[in-house]
Amino acid sequence: MGTLTSKLDAKGRVSIPAPFRALLRQLDEAGDLVLRPSHKHPTIEAWPRAAFDALAKPMQRLDIFSDEEDDLAFMLYAGSVPLKPDGEGRLVLPELLAAHANLKDSVAFIGLGKKFEIWEPAAGAARYSQAISRGTARNLTLPANAP
Repeated sequence: MGTLTSKLDAKGRVSIPAPFRALLRQLDEAGDLVLRPSHKHPTIEAWPRAAFDALAKPMQRLDIFSDEEDDLAFMLYAGSVPLKPDGEGRLVLPELLAAHANLKDSVAFIGLGKKFEIWEPAAGAARYSQAISRGTARNLTLPANAP
């Protein structure tokens, strides 16, 4: 959870902030990630491999030759890239993903529970404000007695 900013170097490398790395190691012993372009926003979704596999599991219930399965498979897998941070916790962001998120010289890591997202900082701040406004307008709350 939280929002932390990091620099993007000329080679497209970025250091995952230490709190995110620690949680990633807890969620996925190997520290493997799957990066994918969000199909809703100009951001890169970063999923621990185990969480990504769990996300994709319900697709097994779809008819393999259906339009729904085909479209969802493209949305989920076609732009996804499995990566492992180097020993210093850095990732090399693939050019297509960096372009999708309009990343230039700095990035915002935004923790969202099961995943984190990598945003252009101003766009991430705007999305945060939008989520607060929409959630407030819709009077969103968590279910009572949620585990």
